[in-house]
Parts: sequence; structure tokens; C-alpha cells
Amino acid sequence: MLRNQTHEVKIGDRIIGGNYPVLIQSMTNTRTDDIEATVEQILRLEEAGCEIIRSTVPDEAAAKALDRIRSRIHIPLVADIHFDYRMAIMAIENGADKIRINPGNIGKRERIQAVVDKAREYNVPIRVGVNSGSLEKNIVEKYGRVTAEGLVESALDKVKLIEDMGYGNLVISIKSSNVPMCAKAHELLAPRTDHPLHVGITESGTVMSGSIKSAAGLGIILYAGIGNTIRVSLTGDPVEEIKAAKMILRDLGLRTGGVEVISCPTCGRTKIDLISLANKVETMVAGIEKPLKVAVMGCVVNGPGEAKEADLGIAGGIGEGLLIRKGEIIRKLPEDQLLPALMEEIRKF
Repeated sequence: MLRNQTHEVKIGDRIIGGNYPVLIQSMTNTRTDDIEATVEQILRLEEAGCEIIRSTVPDEAAAKALDRIRSRIHIPLVADIHFDYRMAIMAIENGADKIRINPGNIGKRERIQAVVDKAREYNVPIRVGVNSGSLEKNIVEKYGRVTAEGLVESALDKVKLIEDMGYGNLVISIKSSNVPMCAKAHELLAPRTDHPLHVGITESGTVMSGSIKSAAGLGIILYAGIGNTIRVSLTGDPVEEIKAAKMILRDLGLRTGGVEVISCPTCGRTKIDLISLANKVETMVAGIEKPLKVAVMGCVVNGPGEAKEADLGIAGGIGEGLLIRKGEIIRKLPEDQLLPALMEEIRKF
């Protein structure tokens, strides 16, 4: 897949843009000044595969907590700032690896300049974020409503403002909960900037509906070669965001690690509890980084044939099933031995 070329931006010990892979982000939903809860959540997210984490900084207590949080985690920490420019400055001074601001809600030019000056002093990247829900009144009036063109205009105006202040260490984010609008906005923006882009569908919904909406939107954007970091925004445990993001990137061919589980949709021939079996397999292989494809099939009629493109597979029968390796049946086993035998083969692979 041809990637849209951008310059590189260093965030902590990670680099985005250029030819670097698309990185996965999430955001904590703990109180940032509750250091123990925030660190515990970030460590869980790291284990799930999160590569950049963002935490809100609404007040001085949150800003001062950043250095203690950062000292106990292993991925870059981004400070999310709204309204109070002083929190951006304090976040940078307390070790934030990047800050996220919307210059439109920071206020006067001199306040934005103060943030930019501090970012330059510490060489901290600024993510310029624009959401459809916070688009400026004059731009909404210009286009008659919130539009992709308006999102792009707003973002580029803010980028120019910061560039005119002599700072170009920037990442751009334009988000909408409307999938076609979000996709079009990225299509319009990408040719007009060489700054890396953080992409996502904002306010996408619950774990199920939000994952589907995010997959649709991010699939369109990423397949066009656009995007350097992503977040799947879900109403739920942030770990679910990482799981969904990894699947989206893997299914688009942008990631190769991890076990991919494929399973049939069941039919009248299914004589085994395939739904439970497939879920157990998915849980069992979570966290395994071997690039394997594992098939879970519901019957012994078509199962071996359908699983032939998988590295390993199981196909259910009446109280028993087949263990399959590279399309070849290697064993017939009682139903209750299928999962342990499959795991044994995964370890050997």
C-alpha cells in the first residue's frame, strides 16, 4: 500500500511519519492526578499493544502528576489540553512527550505564542486538533454547516498560525463522528500538508458500534495511504480500543504480528458449540505475537478445505473434531481436547 509521505516527528522514543509504521494510540479515562490508577491503566494498555498514550490535563494537579506517571510507563505520554494555556506550559515542563491543543480554544495570540515558545524550548511536538463539534462559528457560517472543507480550512489556519510563530514540529488531527465527512476531510487535507496525521473517528460509540464505525472510517482513510497514528475511540475499557486498532491495521496489511482467528458463520451442519469455541480460541491467543492464521470451523464436511489457507485450524464434529495444519488433517480428537491440542501446535509453530 502506497503511504502518503510526511516528514518525521519524534514523540518520546517513538517516531511517526516518513516510512515508519502507523502507531496505535489510546487515552486514559482515569483522573490523571490519581497516579496509581492512571499508571495501572497505562500498563494494561501497553500489554495490549498501545504505543502512545494521552491523558487529560484539566488542572495543575494533573499537570504535576505527569512526570511521576511518565517515570513508571514505557510509552510516550501526550498531554490533552483545553482552554487553559498555562496547563500546556506546565505539562511540557513536567515531561509530556507531546501536547494536544486546539489553538481556537486556547485564546489570545500571545497565549498561543507562550505555548509554542515552551514547546520549542523543550522540542515537544504539538498536535493541532480540530473536531467537527468544535468548529469555529465563522467557518460553519461560511460553508452553511459543518463540512469536510471547513475542517480542513480550520486545521490549516491553525497550523499556519503556529508555523508563522516559527515552529513546525507539528502533528495534525481532524476528526468527525460522520464517516463520509471524516474520510473526505482527510482526502482533502493529505495533499496540502507534509505534517504527520493522527486519524480517528471521534465519538464513534460503544465497543461494538464504535468498532464497526471506526473500521469503516479508518479503513477508507488508511487504504488511501493516509495516517501515521490512529485511535479507535470507544465508550468502554480503553483496552478494547487497542484490540480493535490492531485488527484494523492487520486486516489492511499494515501490521503482521499477532494471531488472526478466522471462523465460519455456522449453519445447520454445525454439530459443535462453535460460537463458544471461536471465542475461547480468540481469548486464548490474545497477546501471542506470532504471525499466524488460525481457523475455527463448524463441521468436518467443508472445514478442512476452508481452513487450508490457515496455518492451523480445528473443525468440529459430533463430540469431536479435527486438528488441521496447513490444510492437512493431523489428528482427530474429542471435543474437550481440541483447545489444548491447538495451543500445543501454536507453541510449536
